[in-house]
Amino acid sequence: MQLLYVAIISTQNIQYQPIHTVAESLDAPEDLITMDNGCVCCSVRGDLVRTLGQLASRRKDFDAILLETTGLADPAPIVYTVQTNPKMSDNYRIDSIVCLADCKHLAAHLDEVKPENAVNEALQQVAFADKILLNKIDLVSPEEKKALEDRLRTINKFATVIETERSRAPLEKILGINSFNMESILSVDPNFFDEEDTKKEHNLELVQSVGIKFEGNLHAQYFNMFMMDLLRERAADLYRTKGVLSFHGQGDVKFVFQGVHEQINFGPAQNPWKEGEVRENKFVFIGKNLDRKELTTSLMECVYKEDDEKKA
Repeated sequence: MQLLYVAIISTQNIQYQPIHTVAESLDAPEDLITMDNGCVCCSVRGDLVRTLGQLASRRKDFDAILLETTGLADPAPIVYTVQTNPKMSDNYRIDSIVCLADCKHLAAHLDEVKPENAVNEALQQVAFADKILLNKIDLVSPEEKKALEDRLRTINKFATVIETERSRAPLEKILGINSFNMESILSVDPNFFDEEDTKKEHNLELVQSVGIKFEGNLHAQYFNMFMMDLLRERAADLYRTKGVLSFHGQGDVKFVFQGVHEQINFGPAQNPWKEGEVRENKFVFIGKNLDRKELTTSLMECVYKEDDEKKA
């Protein structure tokens, strides 16, 4: 497989970051393109659009592009750029967000107390990920590894954890898997949506994942109002959101949505509701200070009722 490797580093005293062509043979020549360093929200984002736009004409020369966001706490600006810029969305799609986690030291980083209003980068990286490469598992005991994996599932149960040593990861579990796809919510462990054990109600983890499901058809207007209010008030706290929805009056069309902070992509699923299939709405929220009961109550208020016809 022919890959392009892009390193984006937010250290201000580094002037240029190269884009490498990584071939199957290490003897193959490298093709370098420089990117001016700068703020990821401004300069780097502009450089990324410019550079990937230039590479679009060489699409047959590579199968995928790896973006390494070394030192960046928040991949959201890059996700937003790829999904909303026509030059990007017409030529590229996000396959997966992968987090490389140090099994030996991650717990200490998750426990770091940051200054007020500052983010914990380790928590953000775990929360955003579709795949978590849990590296250096050979340096910890089985008990330590299990404790960390349990904690990762609390923060982001949506992500798949892949154990590695010396960063040797099976590429077939990372590349070309389309885990960022909106409909990947359907592959989440069914137990993820179960009611939480009462012993877990007092979860002390700042960032966590919550799964909610219920049957019925949603009232489109009520649901839109709920999402608008939620994003207006909590966009910064919501790292990832996903959903599979059934709306009243839309026949067999199954809808899906995915959000990164305030940016939401919404549309029909690839496959409609099957005849006799239970119309079950599923939601995944990953973020800070999530109240499962409050979210469930608000979503249930969006369910369509016959009385809604009389109100209209």
